[in-house]
Amino acid sequence: MDIFLIRLLQFMLAIGLLVLLHEGGHFFFSKLFGVRVEKFYLFFDPGIGKWDGSLFKFKPKNSDTQYGVGWLPLGGYCKIAGMIDESFDTEQMKQPEQPWEFRAKPAWQRLLIMIGGVLVNFLLALFIYSMILFYWGDTYIPVKDMTLGMKFNTEAKKYGFKDGDILVGTEKGAFKDFSADLYRDLSEATRVDIIREGKAMSLSLPGDINLLGMLKTTPTFVSPMVPAEIDSVMADSPASKIGLMKGDKILALNGKAIDSYNEFTNQIGILEDMLTGAKTSGDSLKIRTVSLVIARENSTDTLTTILTPDLKVGFFVKSIAGLYQPVTKEYGFFESFPAGIKYGWNVLSGYVGDMKYVFTADGAKSLGGFGAIGSLFPPMWDWYLFWKMTAFLSIILAFMNILPIPALDGGHVLFLIYEMITRRKPSETFMIRAEYVGFGILILLMVVANLNDILRWLGYM
Repeated sequence: MDIFLIRLLQFMLAIGLLVLLHEGGHFFFSKLFGVRVEKFYLFFDPGIGKWDGSLFKFKPKNSDTQYGVGWLPLGGYCKIAGMIDESFDTEQMKQPEQPWEFRAKPAWQRLLIMIGGVLVNFLLALFIYSMILFYWGDTYIPVKDMTLGMKFNTEAKKYGFKDGDILVGTEKGAFKDFSADLYRDLSEATRVDIIREGKAMSLSLPGDINLLGMLKTTPTFVSPMVPAEIDSVMADSPASKIGLMKGDKILALNGKAIDSYNEFTNQIGILEDMLTGAKTSGDSLKIRTVSLVIARENSTDTLTTILTPDLKVGFFVKSIAGLYQPVTKEYGFFESFPAGIKYGWNVLSGYVGDMKYVFTADGAKSLGGFGAIGSLFPPMWDWYLFWKMTAFLSIILAFMNILPIPALDGGHVLFLIYEMITRRKPSETFMIRAEYVGFGILILLMVVANLNDILRWLGYM
């Protein structure tokens, strides 16, 4: 429960900040061009009965704007006078046009008002990345320094990879760290450079490996090799009850040879699949009863234990950070800005490039809602990870909002560009219908994404 609350608090803080600043971008340009903003709200405030849906609201003296917090935490909004938006205020649009309304302003001013939120989110992400680099620097473990090499799945081995290969780079350049960029480069590469048993060599790749498949398969396409050597043991765990201790090496699980911790977790995953098909408690107990062959100093021993209901043994191995020495590149204040811009642009280009997978069956299943986003935050409070995740969400929010879907900023931008080119405004009837269609698409996407979260939680995905 504590982990859930910590993640929830981080999620709410990040989303609240991003929504306020996004709507603040619309607000700034509206005020700059003399357009009235009638409401500025964090979260939505649909009324229930006589209640207007506001948890908090106030209107400063001599101000046209009511500020408030709604009860429905699905975003926020800035109600701009004389504009067809998610408020669907058609009555206002029937009145004579006023000089302080959105619709009365030149197209270029309306365009800046509409892109204001996206602009703020994108600039915010670049600023956060810059400040992360300035304050914490860029700490990572170079892939070339992972001297134990990599563990590859069956698909990867079809391309010529072997367990223990050290990845160096592709025709695009050297790998930096083990991240999504490495997978992305491998998926698009026609050549990969490796070191095998101390010798440099290259392998040919097709250049179009499915990135989503590389990440979603179990085991994954490639992962850093981690020795199956025990580093610590949990008290009162199955491991402690059979006397496992620091330094012990796992050689086999249920007769299956174990060459790494990667292989150990793969075998546990097979047991998890078997456990889902267990009919009785006896079947479950049989699956959870495992034999381990361990090496200790110059001897081996076979031990039998019963795993926990969630198939935990109760020991830990060294993390990647414990196996290798991380390097840190530090940045001065002014150096951090071009580096932060480059980092943020790389995140954006990678995210945009991966969007093509959304339109596949597996991509639709990979969509996540609030639960999936919340789970991306760390289970403990860590300001570095919090700000990094907030910057990532800011880029996503900017990109998603600029998509040419009615009801999103990008939909309004599309119609404004059409107006600037043709010198004709789309009719108000068309705009209202488009807003309803766009709103329906967004609701559908939200339902699918959050339904995926529920199905994953229930174990059906």
